[in-house]
Amino acid sequence: MRFFLQYVGCFFAFLSTGFLIASTWTDCWMVNADDSLEVSTKCRGLWWECVTNVFDGIQTCDEYDSIFAEHPVKLVLTRAMMITADILAGFGFLFLVLGLDCVKFLPDEPLIKLRICLVSGVMLLIAGLPGITGSVWYAIDVYVERSSLVFHNVFLGIQYKFGWSCWLGMAGSLGCFLSGALLTCCMYLFRETSSGRLHSPYSLRKGYSSAGTIVTNVHLPSSQTATAKMYALDTRV
Repeated sequence: MRFFLQYVGCFFAFLSTGFLIASTWTDCWMVNADDSLEVSTKCRGLWWECVTNVFDGIQTCDEYDSIFAEHPVKLVLTRAMMITADILAGFGFLFLVLGLDCVKFLPDEPLIKLRICLVSGVMLLIAGLPGITGSVWYAIDVYVERSSLVFHNVFLGIQYKFGWSCWLGMAGSLGCFLSGALLTCCMYLFRETSSGRLHSPYSLRKGYSSAGTIVTNVHLPSSQTATAKMYALDTRV
């Protein structure tokens, strides 16, 4: 069961990390909802804005100003939270790969590998927090902005709704929570049962040899010991 949880957690961690990275570096966090001319699709990301012609499919993109320029608070904070989520999820996935039993890393230390899996689970749980916060906050801000324009009957020509990049961020964050829960809460139940039976072959051989030495010393008859000493003295003489 422990191995199955490892592989399931690794699968979700891989997908979640990929979704978070793809969400951060794609350009469809906002997409136009209403376009009166219907000749182009406009998408806005965290780093650039792209316009795609509906008829010929030609896409043109314009990068935003330098990161040191003034940007909306929503954009700056979302960038920071998504990058933080990417880094934490990436390291969590790498630690999880090292902690898998099928990977030949510390093969004689199963308890250490189990702790590595627990650490990776904690990192994935932490990575889900900034990811879900940034993506949901961005989506709510886009929805509130559009709703306020509709409520006040303000038509600016183009109205935006959150796009598939935002959905990827939410899915990746939820996947981090799921994989982190599998690797921490569920695998914690196997820690106590595994600590009593998971030992390296070297430690088992050492234990057996020490036990055999103790048994030999305890059950060695005193007369035989005395005879052995006398024989040793006679040979020296």
